[in-house]
Order: sequence, then structure tokens, then C-alpha cells
Amino acid sequence: MKDIIVAKIKEIEKEKNIKVLYACEAGSRAWGVHSIDSDYDVRFIYVHPTDYYLSIDPIGIGKKRDTIDFPIHSSLDLHGWELTKALKLYRKSNPGLLEWLHSPIIYFESPSIMKRLIDLEAEVFQPMPCVHHYIHMAKNNLRKIDESPEINIKLYFQVVRPILMAKWIIIYSTFPSIHFTSLVHQLSLPENAVIEVLIKIKTKQLSESNLPVGELQSFITNEIDFLEQSVPQLKTKQIRVTKKLDSLFRVTLKEIWRN
Repeated sequence: MKDIIVAKIKEIEKEKNIKVLYACEAGSRAWGVHSIDSDYDVRFIYVHPTDYYLSIDPIGIGKKRDTIDFPIHSSLDLHGWELTKALKLYRKSNPGLLEWLHSPIIYFESPSIMKRLIDLEAEVFQPMPCVHHYIHMAKNNLRKIDESPEINIKLYFQVVRPILMAKWIIIYSTFPSIHFTSLVHQLSLPENAVIEVLIKIKTKQLSESNLPVGELQSFITNEIDFLEQSVPQLKTKQIRVTKKLDSLFRVTLKEIWRN
């Protein structure tokens, strides 16, 4: 499948007159909880030719879109962000972008450029917006569970995963592994056995009837309480990386389009 994805990326580059700097898996396959029929959720960062940026209308205004989307076809979902959009989101510690950069499945990358970008993470990373994002995601999906008459394994997973992402950030002040089993094992929770059952059901190794709903609900309630009590203790640091990100953008244009 990787060959198909890389070929599609090359096709997109030619069709859109862009260069893709990075492409990764960003869904259940990157989290290690996919089933055999799971979609491939490919996410990428791209850059236009230099002259495209020399305009009175900035990227993202009017017809100068800062995203590229393709409808799901043959289990392949592709979505890309233009580089300046990605860098501005990076400056804000956008969790979606950080998850892309921490993906264990990389289909394509420009090594020198991506190394420069990833090397800036320690300066860019802010725990607060990420924790707020994951708490909101967990609570929103928990609300959907409460409103659903049936057990929805995907929703339960989409509650537990953001809880553990936020918990890691609160404890370690770094961005966690997005590989779910690795994250669970590294946190060494007393409820690991319950979460392991959820993983096996999510990956269709067990039936939904095996889900320990009561224990899982208790874990979720306790962990959300912990997260909300911990948020006021998070510290905010001053972020001064705009000049470095500007420099990275200019260097990228020169390196990618020098020929």
C-alpha cells in the first residue's frame, strides 16, 4: 500500500504544482488499533513554488487555499496542509499537527527540512492548549456515549485515547507517543487490563460483549476529574520562535525549488 500512497503523492504534486515535504499515517493505523478493513488516513505538508507566495493576497485568502482534500477512495483518505499554515499551527502547539509529526508511519519526507522542524518542538510545545484540546475531545465523545442507546466501541476509544494523551502531557510536559499500546504501557496504569480489552475489541480480536463497561466508565470519570484538577497547575511559557519559523520557511523554499 505504501507504493500506492507514494505514487498518489507524486500525482498530487504534478497536478497541483506543489512539493510534498512530509506525508504520514494519522488515524487508527498510526495508533496501532486498526482492523483489516480500516481506512488509510494519509496527512501531508506541502509547499508552493516561491512566486506563489510573492503576492498581495496571502495564502488562505480567496482562491489561495491552504489545504488540499481528496474524497475517500478505495479506503484512502488524503488531506494536506500548506507549509505556512502548518508552521503557524506549530507555533500554537496544534495537537493535530503534533500527532502528524509523531506518527510512527511515514510515507515520504524531506529529511533535512523535517529535522529542522522537529528540532524546534521543545521551543514550540505548550502543554496547556494540547491538554484543553484532549479534555474537550474526551468530554464531547463521552456525551455522545451517554446519548447513544448502544455500546459504541469507537466512541469509547475516542474518550480513552485523548484522556491518556492529556495525562501524559500533564505528567511529563512533552508530547506523547501516538501509538496507543505504547502509550498505555509507558503510563503503567492500574486499569491497563481494562484498556487492553478495549484495544482487542477495537481491533476485532474480541467481541463487544467482553467490554467491562462499569470499570471503563469508572476509569473515565476518575481520569477526567484528575485532568480538570491538574489544568490550573499547568504553566505557560513565552514562545519566541517566529523568526526561526520564518527562517525555516525561507530555507525550505530555497532548498525545494533550487532546481
